[in-house]
Amino acid sequence: MDQVFDIVIIGAGPAGLSAGLYAGRSKMKALILEKDNNGGQIAITHAVENYPGSIENATGPSLTKRMVEQCQSFGTEIVRDTIESLELDGDVKKVIGEKGTYLGKTVIIATGADARKIGCPGEKMFAGKGVSYCATCDADFFEELEVFVVGGGDSAITEALYLTRFARKVTIVHRREGLRANKDSIEIAKADPKIHWKLHKVVKEIKGDGILESIVLEDTRDGELEEIFADEDDGTMGVFVFIGMIPHTELVKDILATDDEGYLITDDEMKTSIPGVFVAGDVRSKKVRQVVTAASDGAVAAISAEHFIFGTP
Repeated sequence: MDQVFDIVIIGAGPAGLSAGLYAGRSKMKALILEKDNNGGQIAITHAVENYPGSIENATGPSLTKRMVEQCQSFGTEIVRDTIESLELDGDVKKVIGEKGTYLGKTVIIATGADARKIGCPGEKMFAGKGVSYCATCDADFFEELEVFVVGGGDSAITEALYLTRFARKVTIVHRREGLRANKDSIEIAKADPKIHWKLHKVVKEIKGDGILESIVLEDTRDGELEEIFADEDDGTMGVFVFIGMIPHTELVKDILATDDEGYLITDDEMKTSIPGVFVAGDVRSKKVRQVVTAASDGAVAAISAEHFIFGTP
């Protein structure tokens, strides 16, 4: 592709689509490159109730469809390609994919991050249908139900405490006795009557017939299996997995600065250490990773890219 775009955006999740919308609406020539399905993590989310305006029983796919259509209505192109390498020096950046090379005056990296998975049978089948990786997103779907939280770090304990506002019972499942979370959070969790513990346990299988109905735990000391069924009156239960996130930084981890967890570091304007290169969304080092914060990052990145190109303050 010989044409030079004003902005080349890598990733068509909420951050990338927001950047594409703002770029197109500003009359800039913008291209979004995506290797998988548009929407990122929300594309597999059953319901999205915490994004402003996501009413009328909005689902991840329906919200993604609206974002894509709105983005394209302002002229932003979306191309399916897997990016293999980047050349970010100079006035024109090169984004090299399997299908071609794309040129841009600026580049926005919006490659996202994925929750680390348990990897057990049934997890993928019930993702978004009983298995969740975001308490803030999905807690209210489990009002007065029993839920299990997998993990022992700060995120797991913090999210377990948050879930007590909704669930009838919260059980923390962790592979060993010791927890990695900070001591204050652990003490608060241990004092909460809604929180229960399954230590020295790992999830071996998640089961159900259409809905999540049971989980199988294995004792890490002797291999003994235990199957826990949903309460008969409830019919289902929830499993929340908080065992870490994996930021998609493969393309730039040796080029751009990362924090201790591997996320890309930017300033408040989404700028990186390389002029004309910006980062937006869950791949960025920040405190909160939600659809609304990803979209905000994308908007800021596009505006910063516009200022970079045209020299506006």
